[in-house]
Amino acid sequence: MTTDPWEDDHLHEECGVFGVYGADGAAALTALGLHALQHRGQEAAGITTWDGKDFHTHRAMGHVAGNFDSDEVIRKLKGDVAIGHNRYSTTGETALRNVQPLFAELSSGGFAIAHNGNISNAATMRRDLVRRGSIFQSTSDTEVIIHLVATSSYRTLLDRFIDALKRVEGAYSLLCLTPEGMLACRDPLGIRPLVLGRLGDAYILASETVALDVVGATFLRAVEPGELIIISPRGLRSLRPFETQRPRPCIFEHVYFSRPDSVVDGSSVYQVRKKIGVELARESPVIADMVVPVPDSGTPAAIGYAQESGLPFELGIIRSHYVGRTFIQPGDQIRNLGVKLKHNANRAMITGKRIVLIDDSIVRGTTSLKIVQMLREAGAEEVHMRIASPPTRHSCYYGVDTPERSKLLAAQMDVERMRDYIKVDSLAFLSIDGLYRALGEEMRNDNAPQHCDACFTGDYPTRLTDQEDIEVPDQLSLLAERVI
Repeated sequence: MTTDPWEDDHLHEECGVFGVYGADGAAALTALGLHALQHRGQEAAGITTWDGKDFHTHRAMGHVAGNFDSDEVIRKLKGDVAIGHNRYSTTGETALRNVQPLFAELSSGGFAIAHNGNISNAATMRRDLVRRGSIFQSTSDTEVIIHLVATSSYRTLLDRFIDALKRVEGAYSLLCLTPEGMLACRDPLGIRPLVLGRLGDAYILASETVALDVVGATFLRAVEPGELIIISPRGLRSLRPFETQRPRPCIFEHVYFSRPDSVVDGSSVYQVRKKIGVELARESPVIADMVVPVPDSGTPAAIGYAQESGLPFELGIIRSHYVGRTFIQPGDQIRNLGVKLKHNANRAMITGKRIVLIDDSIVRGTTSLKIVQMLREAGAEEVHMRIASPPTRHSCYYGVDTPERSKLLAAQMDVERMRDYIKVDSLAFLSIDGLYRALGEEMRNDNAPQHCDACFTGDYPTRLTDQEDIEVPDQLSLLAERVI
């Protein structure tokens, strides 16, 4: 088995994207940007460049480090224009053929695409395209966009690209390379993030502002929901080809996905997470001796909880940063020992103490169970768990790797049964209104929600065609099911 038990029990972003237009050493800058976005996808990485004549691509399984820190690799990626991608798959198998950027030769020339998000009608569109003669080279939903561009009846590449996007549902932030320039687009609801920066005369695009910081770029603004940016030798221009909708950016970017040093929707992620802890302390106080985070994702909220409650903040769990995401675990005994490679109880701090344990979320509950057991074995007198988000009761279909609903603990149990399962003295979650207050909103507007919070509320902002279409009429449909 090759799955890290600490990472199994978190939701995972599908990927991160990074693009450079007009800078010498574009590939090296892109590799640095992908390093900063490594947390958004750790299965694979890829970079495609354009040198004014040819496209160059390098894709590999694994982390950016080790695949793109070689001078030989970077030298082969010629050109001052590049796009890159970190992958954590939610659709398609884990294989090199699904690693992005994907590339195709269209009638208009080469076309490379990097995608953060998930097309929620990809399987339906794929079945139709296959029946019409399209031949797919991957099981990624991103390839559907390429085929829709290729088969569009519009004349120009730009119009064909817009036509393709008008036919897909779901969430996307896209970077595309063509011989004419770079295209960047965010879905009309703005579910997945994308920001624009400047580095000298070059333009930089990235999933998060932290990637701009790492390469020394200046943040200009977020790409607006439904905005299409074209960057070419003539400069940058912006189009709004889609019907205007009320934005619904993913609320979980603030809870877990984004790095704490990023700015999302104009708010510091770190500050929002501290405010989440403040709201959690106000909603669910407890008599205890200290506040302990599950590192690292629970740390900012734990700081906020401690400050609001007046309890001391302590590192009762120590995380090793030198353990890889995956390692071989040949049996349950070794697997359980392997847990302590990543996190270990700070026994001297917690023995005989009443602890408020803060984590960002509970998904399957397996990690929470192991952590509580570890603290009790280290001598904790009481363990009270506080979760810095509402219960995760629904699957995400917008680019987040979510277990089936039947495996989401909060979808199967109420809070009291979850408390008993995890074996804590008390358990409480942040309310949905508390989460919105931490974001600067008074509360959730049920008539017009300000974010996509479907994983908590089940209120999906788009149609979920592939989930509605459960009929499998033929062999082509069986094949297409692999992309769901």
